[in-house]
Amino acid sequence: MGKVILVTGGARSGKSGFSEKLLSGRDAVLYIATATPLDEEMERRIAHHRAQRPEAWETLEAFSDLERKLNEKNRVYDGILLDCITVMLTNQLFHHPDFQEDQYSEQFWSDFEKKAKLGLHKFLAVARSMSYTVILVTNEIGMGLVPETALSRQFRDLAGRINQMLAAEADEVYLLVAGIPLKIKEGNPS
Repeated sequence: MGKVILVTGGARSGKSGFSEKLLSGRDAVLYIATATPLDEEMERRIAHHRAQRPEAWETLEAFSDLERKLNEKNRVYDGILLDCITVMLTNQLFHHPDFQEDQYSEQFWSDFEKKAKLGLHKFLAVARSMSYTVILVTNEIGMGLVPETALSRQFRDLAGRINQMLAAEADEVYLLVAGIPLKIKEGNPS
């Protein structure tokens, strides 16, 4: 049975670097990068993250259908690093065929959340069945200011609920603060 580790924290708290250290020394790592380059600044961020990773690690750039894409891989991995859940949710939201930034309903958010949770459950089930160590990186966006727009508040709430679900399923949870990892969960009680 595979192990799931959730790494959460604020922006630039050291989540990615810490997560990569957890898998250091392993060559057969699948790095699932969920960001898409929307502008030059994001391209620089992506390039920086690529440069930090060991060359032996395989990169999969994807933000949806992760369980299917993992099943299609014809390789055994020592670990999987998914960076990051929050960016993945953002991309899923903006690529959703019914999404309109100024028009959304409670039903839309409810359906979107159910689909996102189902996709993550399926991905984790596949990874656990293959006995992979899976590290999930996410942002703790609910610790900041209350967002100005309804869309941003809905997304903040969604990300918080997804993080709670992932923390409940994880075997270990770390909170990164100023580059310092704080282990806040050890073991997965039934």
